[in-house]
Amino acid sequence: MSQLLATESRLTALRQCLKDLGVQAFIQPRADEYLGEYVPEHNERLWWLTGFTGSAGFALVGLEKAAIFVDGRYTIQVKSQVSADHFSYQSMTDDSWEAWLAQSMDKGSGQQRVGYDPRMHTASWAEQAQASLAKRGLTLVPVVNPIDSLWLDRPEPSVDAITLFDHAGAGATSLEKRQRIGALIAEQGADVALITALDSIAWLLNIRGQDIPCLPVVLGAALINSRGDMTFFLDTRKLAAGVEAHVGAGVSFAPEADLAAALSGLKDQRLLIDSDQSNAWAQQLAKAAGATLVPGSDPVALPKACKNAAELAGMREAHIRDAVAVCRYLAWLDAEVTAGRFHDEGQLADKLLSFRKALPEFRDTSFDTISAVGGNAAMCHYSHLNGTPAVMPNNSLYLVDSGGQYPDGTTDITRTVAIGQVTAEMKRMVTLVLKGHIALSLARFPKGTTGHQLDALARQFLWAEGFDYDHGTGHGVGHFLNVHEGPQRIGKSPVRVPLMPGMVCSNEPGYYRDHAFGIRIENLVAVQHCAALEGSERETYEFEVLTLVPLDTRLFDLSMLTAQEIEWVNNYHLQVAKAIAPRLSGADLDWLVQATRAIG
Repeated sequence: MSQLLATESRLTALRQCLKDLGVQAFIQPRADEYLGEYVPEHNERLWWLTGFTGSAGFALVGLEKAAIFVDGRYTIQVKSQVSADHFSYQSMTDDSWEAWLAQSMDKGSGQQRVGYDPRMHTASWAEQAQASLAKRGLTLVPVVNPIDSLWLDRPEPSVDAITLFDHAGAGATSLEKRQRIGALIAEQGADVALITALDSIAWLLNIRGQDIPCLPVVLGAALINSRGDMTFFLDTRKLAAGVEAHVGAGVSFAPEADLAAALSGLKDQRLLIDSDQSNAWAQQLAKAAGATLVPGSDPVALPKACKNAAELAGMREAHIRDAVAVCRYLAWLDAEVTAGRFHDEGQLADKLLSFRKALPEFRDTSFDTISAVGGNAAMCHYSHLNGTPAVMPNNSLYLVDSGGQYPDGTTDITRTVAIGQVTAEMKRMVTLVLKGHIALSLARFPKGTTGHQLDALARQFLWAEGFDYDHGTGHGVGHFLNVHEGPQRIGKSPVRVPLMPGMVCSNEPGYYRDHAFGIRIENLVAVQHCAALEGSERETYEFEVLTLVPLDTRLFDLSMLTAQEIEWVNNYHLQVAKAIAPRLSGADLDWLVQATRAIG
């Protein structure tokens, strides 16, 4: 069946379900009930309905009209994947979905109810949406997701066994972590907390999983009380031998279906719940049961973000190992270009993956590789998987953003590479991005400083020339967990959580010129005490660079760099050579020696 016919039949069936449910419209986000960044195959409901494979978006289906809303990353992709005969294309940032609904619904029918699956939206979203729709005479009502009954060939979810994560590598046992989190729950005036972030659960129990590509987590949810006792609700077929002894006293495992009863049994309990992270379904159940809701943030997020000594040691080793694979790839790429062999984006991504797979410790990529040539790199979250991969043109820039998952750490690195001869304008823009990257790398900042306050350091040189980039400068990174980890970040938007020792962040300024080229330079850095200012008036922090892969100095306009910036590049390359050279040989080692030669 063609996608066009499949879409038509699915919409027809869905609209009949809406009539049966007594609603006039239904909203289906890309998110699933776990509200994570990645969605397992069996929960790709938005794809089933529309054919859209992007990471952000939602569909609104009325009895007569339908629309799909995406952000600026997917304006081209959505038109190639989603039928214009059945869906209108809308912008998540520029168009009001509430206004679209109000204009599209048949007010004369008397049916002005908008259905939503409360498992797939946060509680805060549901409250805001209800208020916004009410102003337009519409009512938001929870319904059982009709797609689940219509998706007859739905893939089976993973039942791969849980992996027991080494306590030594974690730096603490599960019991120690749970008691620490229990104390934080009590401090916030709660008896129990609902934990829905999958990486928080994995970190708490010192376990990992294989339920979602790129993220080593286990699907489920947990309740943990102020004593540190915890129940993990999951598909119990995944329980590995020895898991009870591994997690220690105070942990029980229950089928995921039992979560509803557990929430309904919280009468007179004070439940700590993060309404920006937990789904509306859980909050509604607990409230209906008579629980007192204590609003707050996930109590695991901040302790997890501040890596301990063991976790940081693992991250350092993982980055050295990963750098070996990336250096071998970049050496191969230079040799191919020199020989006049130009590959397409998919072949390049596959080759990089092959070097990582050669590492015995490699478990998975940490996200889908962005392998972008020429003008495709101007789309900062481009995916060659969403169309026909382009062949690398000569005399251009190539952007590759990739990462790996290893038992001791998670990596994320972007390099922009010269392919043949590049223009002076390309060099100018790369150098402006580099200057911002260096400025952030060299930053020293007092305790209490947030990433929002540091963001301008990375943008200042672009701003001075009238340029900017439309993404954050840095995100947190987990320890063999999510490559995008909160609560810290570096960006234009204000953030309440300051940067603290042990936090790992990306440093990734960029520049993107439509239809021409894209530039990004990304290293991961760890926040640490500034030894040079130890004992000074203010407790001061700085960044330790974790990523150890050469920058492409062929792209630098040396006349634009200060002596301090040149010194930073040369010192960084000395650090790279010292760490990586002993693990390379032959042509790969020759490439590294050349790539790390001093400049200036």
